[in-house]
Amino acid sequence: MRKLNRRDFLRYLGLGTAGTALLEGATAAPAMASTAEGKLPTFDVGPLKIKKAKETPSVCAFCGCGCGLIVYSEGNKIINIEGDPDNPNNDGTMCCKGIAIGNANTVVNPKRRRVANDRRLTEVLYRAPGSDKWEKKDWNWALSEIAKRIKKTRDETFEEKDENGVTVNRTQAIAQLGSASIDNEENYLMHKLMRALGVVNMDHHARL
Repeated sequence: MRKLNRRDFLRYLGLGTAGTALLEGATAAPAMASTAEGKLPTFDVGPLKIKKAKETPSVCAFCGCGCGLIVYSEGNKIINIEGDPDNPNNDGTMCCKGIAIGNANTVVNPKRRRVANDRRLTEVLYRAPGSDKWEKKDWNWALSEIAKRIKKTRDETFEEKDENGVTVNRTQAIAQLGSASIDNEENYLMHKLMRALGVVNMDHHARL
């Protein structure tokens, strides 16, 4: 077996590059000829899946960048999401999380088709203290119950002054964790609400 030296390596590399360039030129010749005659080549890609879909401009909810989205839907089903080229924040580009946001509530079935996730909770489930069963509740009951429990906890643990007599007006029995799945304005309102309640234990798990 002949040993490949540096000179032979460069020679073979040049021959391979030249051959690839000639092959590309021969393949592209019909398209270039058509373009020169004023006729652009056509490709049959089939019907667009978004042809009859409704377009709705939206904003990605994954972080605080505020990238614009165009959501395509048929009825109540999202069929495609792409970046909004008119949005100055992203000019139509999307990161891997943003472009997959339409799949957040779907799963892949055995036929490799993406369908709605039947395990996604759409109702309020409540388990009473000491119980081993979940009960279905409506949203009005749930929101009222949450408000009552927050007020009860705050009233029982509110501190106007600390052990040194300094005014603190706080409760340390409630904590709040922000979400990167809601936008800046929603996080701002949550923060203002927690401050108004006297909550001091706050954090955020943002991705930026």
